[in-house]
Amino acid sequence: MAEEEIRVKSLSYQKKLAAKIAGVGLDRVKIVPERAEEVAQAITRRDVEKLIRDGAIIIEPARGVSRARARARKRRKGPGRRKGGKYAILSRKERWVRKIRALRRELRRLRDAGLLSRREYRRFYRRLSLYTSVRHLRSALEKELKLSEREVEGSG
Repeated sequence: MAEEEIRVKSLSYQKKLAAKIAGVGLDRVKIVPERAEEVAQAITRRDVEKLIRDGAIIIEPARGVSRARARARKRRKGPGRRKGGKYAILSRKERWVRKIRALRRELRRLRDAGLLSRREYRRFYRRLSLYTSVRHLRSALEKELKLSEREVEGSG
């Protein structure tokens, strides 16, 4: 056990150097135990870089953040669970922001697909607050610009 501790201690410099070279934290640097003697000989950055390339020192992939808690939070949001008024769940402002962003996204999509000219885009953009939903915007576009329903919906 004492020998193992000494070996680990003697590799801490190489581990630190490898972490610095790879731009990662110490936790992501792993040294292959069978090649520990070889790693212990490495002193310079160039030596450590070579060992990383050769596979004696392994840089583990980054661990992501688990979405499990977020998924758990998403459940059980039905009307029977809700307490408070209509805007306690989603404020007026948040509702407005979501609607406007969706409308702007749709207009941008149509302009980029070549179904709206820049002038038409600007005209509709100016009046976005009049539309209640993306569907409402599409029906207005169909009426005013004589675009077919398939053109407006299917170009994404």
